[in-house]
Amino acid sequence: MSPAGGARKPRRQPRAGRAAHRVGPLVGGKRAAAALDVDALLDDRRTEIIVCCGSGGVGKTTTAAALALRAAERGRSVVVLTIDPARRLAQSLGLSALDNTPATVDAGPAVEAAGGRLDAMMLDMKRTFDEVVEAHASPEKAEQMLTNPFYVALSSSFAGTQEYMAMEKLGQLYARKDRGWDLIVVDTPPSRSALDFLDAPEHLSSLLDGRFIRLLIAPARGPVRLLSTGVGVVTNVLSKVLGAQVLRDLQTFIAAFDTLFGGFRQRAERTYALLQAPQTAFVVVATPEPDALREAAYFVERLGEDKMPLAGLVLNRVTGSSAPALSRERALEAAEQLRDGLSDGGESEHAAVEGLLRLHAERAGSRARQLRLVRRFIAAHPWVAATAVPALPGDVHDVDGLRRIGELLSRADAGVDEDVA
Repeated sequence: MSPAGGARKPRRQPRAGRAAHRVGPLVGGKRAAAALDVDALLDDRRTEIIVCCGSGGVGKTTTAAALALRAAERGRSVVVLTIDPARRLAQSLGLSALDNTPATVDAGPAVEAAGGRLDAMMLDMKRTFDEVVEAHASPEKAEQMLTNPFYVALSSSFAGTQEYMAMEKLGQLYARKDRGWDLIVVDTPPSRSALDFLDAPEHLSSLLDGRFIRLLIAPARGPVRLLSTGVGVVTNVLSKVLGAQVLRDLQTFIAAFDTLFGGFRQRAERTYALLQAPQTAFVVVATPEPDALREAAYFVERLGEDKMPLAGLVLNRVTGSSAPALSRERALEAAEQLRDGLSDGGESEHAAVEGLLRLHAERAGSRARQLRLVRRFIAAHPWVAATAVPALPGDVHDVDGLRRIGELLSRADAGVDEDVA
């Protein structure tokens, strides 16, 4: 929000990635948004991380998997990391389950012929947290930490832990010397939490730096020992309220975690810098619906504020038409004429034609509404390259379906207005 009485602060445009942007098609005498060249993005060996973000239910997981598969079929060695709890990615890739360890996907002969490779994994939040503790604490302290009930609660369900562990896992994958991948595709949590992982280190830092937490561990700290009498009163009260064992568990957890947090914070800062680096590209996924495009606008503007490189927008489930020249009004008029004929004793087969005309009119109305929404988004964010994927008759549930999505993402004529109009 702009300060009272002041001018609105201009929005920072996200740093453009290296993906080639095709000039958008001419629609109604006007130039449409630049088309996102997905194949150029995937073929650029300098692109090492692609982060797919967007609101829930827009096909973000499917898009991430389709991009990973297409990159592998073009000779890249790819691992796709999903943080979506719905586990749709495992089903689409033909795997019975995904876990915290990358598993090789049998993606067909095209990947092998191109010399590519496709691995997939799903973030296990608690297991990732356990791995961090085991790697950066002594065996005794790690055991003490892993069995602490407050740690178990934090690592399993504390708000923000999933986003923080997503950063940890991305950093681990990128830092592995033997990783064997030259591209990491990341699927992020739904809605605005898709970018909350950027804030997770600060959230955990605030947790540990809070006055109440500092008060609980104050007896172990130098100058604060001068306040030991007051601290003793507080801890005695808490001991009566919470119970002595619960208070000891809490103090033990905070003291142990505090010694590890410096390393957590440093690694998160390195991963944050990696997300700002030229080898990373963000792809925002949306559908041509008001809520999804509002979220997409939020992501685009947030990426600009955080100086993250934006590749472009993928617009999913766009309503298509086999007869774009037939307007909604003309279709409805023809349907009404047929109905009048039926009421006068016309042929019964005309009823099916009338139904098709009304269906076309409904779809044409949906296309017009989508076009207005998309043009409004493009007008507000003219620097964002975009590509459109038409709505399919069924869900994507296998590798062939992901391959089809990849082909649609990479069409040479994938201008947004062209698909919506």
